[in-house]
Amino acid sequence: MGESRQELLAWVNGLLQLNITKVEQCGTGAALCQIYDSIFLDVPMSRVRFNVNTEYGYLENFKILSNTFRKHHVDRPLHVEQLVKCKMQDNLEFLQFTKRYWDQYYPGGDYDAVGRRKGAGAGATPSAPPAARPAAAAANSGARRPMAAGATATPRTTSRQTGGGPASSALQQKNAELMETVQGLERERDFYFSKLRDIELLIQQAMEAEPSLEEDEGSLLKQIQTILYSTEEGFEIPQEAETEAAGEEETF
Repeated sequence: MGESRQELLAWVNGLLQLNITKVEQCGTGAALCQIYDSIFLDVPMSRVRFNVNTEYGYLENFKILSNTFRKHHVDRPLHVEQLVKCKMQDNLEFLQFTKRYWDQYYPGGDYDAVGRRKGAGAGATPSAPPAARPAAAAANSGARRPMAAGATATPRTTSRQTGGGPASSALQQKNAELMETVQGLERERDFYFSKLRDIELLIQQAMEAEPSLEEDEGSLLKQIQTILYSTEEGFEIPQEAETEAAGEEETF
C-alpha cells in the first residue's frame, strides 16, 4: 500500500512549495513535471504551464513529462488519456508510483522549486479544471538541493529605446499576446492533425491486409476514409502538403 492522499499532498506541497488541495490536481501534469525535475534537474520548466485549465493544456504538460520518461528510461506507462480527466483514483495511483520512484532516485540535497519555476509564466498553484469537469487539482517534506547553475531566468532587456511611449508599449504587448495565441493554435492544429493521420494509417493498414474492404463502399472503414478525404467545395489540398503528409507521422 502506498501513502495516503493526505501524506502525498503534504509531500508534494513540501517539495514543490505549492498549495495543492486535491490529488486530482496532478491531472494537469504541471506538478508531476516538477517532481521529476527535482530528480533529474533537466525538465524544461519554462515550458510547463501551471495556470492552464483546459485538457489541451494538460496534454502539453504531459508531452513534456513523456519526453522526460523516454530520456531517462522511466519504466512506467503514462496513461495520459486517463490522467488528464482528473479522476482521483487514476492520479492517486500514479502519484504513489511517483513517490516510490522519488524515494529511490532522488539524489538528496536542496531543491529550489520556486527558482526552477521562474520564467515559466506560471502561478504558484496548478489550476483546477473548469467547473464542467470533475473536481480536480493534485509527507514528510522532501529534502532539497541547490538549483542548477544558470537555471534562474533573467529579465530580457532591449538594445535600444522605443519612442512610442505608453501607446507603443501597449501595441508591443498586444502583438506578443497575438503571437502567443497563434503559436497555441498551431500546436493545437498539429496535435489534431497527428490524430487524424494515425486514423488514416490504421485504415490503410486494414485495407492492405483485406483488399476486399477497398471495394466495399458500405463498410465502416470505407465510410471513415471518405470522411477523412472529403474537402470543402472550392478547396484543394496543395500537392506539397499531400507529399509532406504522406512522408511524415507525428507521435505524442
